[in-house]
Amino acid sequence: MKEKTACFTGHRDIPQSELKQISKALKKAICEAYENGYRIFASGGAVGFDLLAAETVLSLKRKYRDIKLILVIPCPEQTKYWSEKEIKRYEKIKAKADKTVCVSDHYFNGCMQKRNRFLADISSLCICHLTKNTGGTAYTVRYAQKEGLKIVNITDLIPLDKRM
Repeated sequence: MKEKTACFTGHRDIPQSELKQISKALKKAICEAYENGYRIFASGGAVGFDLLAAETVLSLKRKYRDIKLILVIPCPEQTKYWSEKEIKRYEKIKAKADKTVCVSDHYFNGCMQKRNRFLADISSLCICHLTKNTGGTAYTVRYAQKEGLKIVNITDLIPLDKRM
């Protein structure tokens, strides 16, 4: 599965003022990956970039009939502290995903990192939205680089005058 699988990682907080440009760059990166032979896309299902990426893959199913979404969640309790709106969004995505993988049967300190390593371990491409060198996204991108994944930071696809 690793050869032509792409994973996503990105920040939880996406400023509303940047959403349109991030969405456009994300769609472009997914389409380019598809054109390069990628058919399986794996999202960690977290609030923010992960859910946006999952929704984008699902929206492309009309155009690319063989594109697949794998939802890789850290634990069953992932949504415990989420808003009702985000839980509904997540459940809708989960229902439409081609496959769901849960990497831990319960929450523990470190299960998010376990999920992030799993995403990189099954992939050869990492499509990310990385704007700072700290936090879970930076950790995941560094891990993916160490494991030899090609990295596409969609931030680089957004024109400088459109970035905050």
